[in-house]
Amino acid sequence: MDRQQISDIVALIRREVVPAIGCTEPIAVALCVTKACEALGRRPEEIEVTLSPNIYKNAMGVGIPNTGMTGLPIAVALGATIGNSEYGLEVLRNTTTESVAEAKNYMEQAQIRIDIDRETGKMLYIRVEVAAAGERAVAEIADTHTRFTRIERNGEVLYSAEEGTSGGDGSEAEVELTLRTVYDFAMEAPLEEVEFLWRSAELNVGAAEVSFEGSYGHGLGRLLHEKAEGSIFGNTLFTKILSYTSGACDARMSGAMVPVMSNSGSGNQGISATVPVVMFGREHGASREQLLRALTLSHLTVIYIKQSLGRLSALCGCVVAATGSSCGITYLMGGGYEEVTYAVKNMVANITGMICDGAKPSCSLKVTSGVATAVLSAALAMEHRHTTSLEGIIDDDVDCCIRNLTTIGRCGMRETDKLILKIMTEK
Repeated sequence: MDRQQISDIVALIRREVVPAIGCTEPIAVALCVTKACEALGRRPEEIEVTLSPNIYKNAMGVGIPNTGMTGLPIAVALGATIGNSEYGLEVLRNTTTESVAEAKNYMEQAQIRIDIDRETGKMLYIRVEVAAAGERAVAEIADTHTRFTRIERNGEVLYSAEEGTSGGDGSEAEVELTLRTVYDFAMEAPLEEVEFLWRSAELNVGAAEVSFEGSYGHGLGRLLHEKAEGSIFGNTLFTKILSYTSGACDARMSGAMVPVMSNSGSGNQGISATVPVVMFGREHGASREQLLRALTLSHLTVIYIKQSLGRLSALCGCVVAATGSSCGITYLMGGGYEEVTYAVKNMVANITGMICDGAKPSCSLKVTSGVATAVLSAALAMEHRHTTSLEGIIDDDVDCCIRNLTTIGRCGMRETDKLILKIMTEK
């Protein structure tokens, strides 16, 4: 692997593995509101938010950090009152009890309208228009959670991704990957180039530890953590992996003011790609280098799969993220590239098709299912037991297996996606 290829992949990982506070869909909306308000230059009297269906779906039922509230209105209000766009997906990190009270008052005074754009054709699209004293400003985000594509003030274009004017966040060219490239990079990259991934271990395991001290969501992580001894779960490494992963998700989905390291725009994906690998590695005495290489393999596998799946879909992100962690665990078990391909095939044969019905506290249940499958898939792979091309959607070519998975999620589940949103909005 040449130096330029290594440099490009490192840059890709740095773009995709970033800190986030709160669920990334409502936080991306808050970020867009903040940017529009900054362009306006004052606090708006009116805010009109237009969202693609998948953004709306993932923002309906999730807790907003440090507010005790769920959903978009409070996220919009905080974006307008205390947001700072320089913080990216940590845009609301300055939220305090006082600022929440201020945002609640603002919600009563301002006109806030939130609509779904069912014609956009984009899975990830946010448009915010703000107005005050006869002046107006617009900000748009598309394709990724922090990619501004247009900023206007009083009809003047301050930034356009298409026109290439200055002043916004661009989108870099995509790096083409295969699973072989992913594996080779993880094994060969200079450690100093991937050292930053250690932060994902610190943040995401830390989020789990926060969850054990409080009452968050459905408390799945805490239940597994506290009931392991002398219960049906057992005090095992497997239970520890499940409890820490679900615990971090419990805290995040319920609005705990804790940062996590996200992957491809999702905190839950970042958690699922990180925590199982770290817990397995620690229990088995893995060296720092081994853990870093396992984390690199896991995170980059997720990025690779998301390249063809897309940011948002009807396919639950835990399927993708758990596939990454299964690869990382397989490596820590002593597996090489062949065993890693077996783990991927076992994952694709098992939980493909799990639906995403929005971000909410019960995401921890799905994350736990995905991670449990990751461990089982890795264990089977190390025995050279794997699904074959005679079975379902599995192909001899592992990259083709991955494309089969993502094609189902991206294309085959489109009608499923529409039906999910219809059910959610008509309850």
